[in-house]
Amino acid sequence: MSDLVPLIGEPLALDLVNTRSAAGDLLAGPADLLAWWEREADRLPEAAPAQAGADDLAAVRAVREPLARALDHLLRGERPPSADLDALNRAQRAAPAIDEAVWDGEAVTLVRRREGSPGLRLAACLAEDAARLLADPASARIRTCEAEDCVMLFLPTHPRRRWCSPTRCGNRVRVARHYQRHKAQ
Repeated sequence: MSDLVPLIGEPLALDLVNTRSAAGDLLAGPADLLAWWEREADRLPEAAPAQAGADDLAAVRAVREPLARALDHLLRGERPPSADLDALNRAQRAAPAIDEAVWDGEAVTLVRRREGSPGLRLAACLAEDAARLLADPASARIRTCEAEDCVMLFLPTHPRRRWCSPTRCGNRVRVARHYQRHKAQ
């Protein structure tokens, strides 16, 4: 992964879109995908596999790109392109989830399982989260970071939030303003 650590902690679908940073693609190769997958492990149904391949990366990017375009349209108050919504639906269908009835030794429980390669299963999970985000009325509150050189998206928990991260962009903006004020003196 590049020197820039991806922004995480937003809704999972936004974290995926935020791997497209101003510094470049944070999912440039299979190793980058694994590193991101491990960072998001506590929010994903499956642990990252020992290795990922180009097909796994392509499956995840096939969710990220149409999601980014759909969000861009929604942020402008426009209808998302049908092709992008169709791409998210295809990703979900590529590794459908079923609730399997299993005996756990004391009772019958349900375990959610998917078929397919690890990358297809991850892409389907991400596409499901993307669909939920796009359908959620809260998506109207998604913002782009106000830092001049940042393209990250976030869902503000506070109405006055302006930056993707107070320690990343917020600090940089405040330091730059301080510098400008004192440079003039």
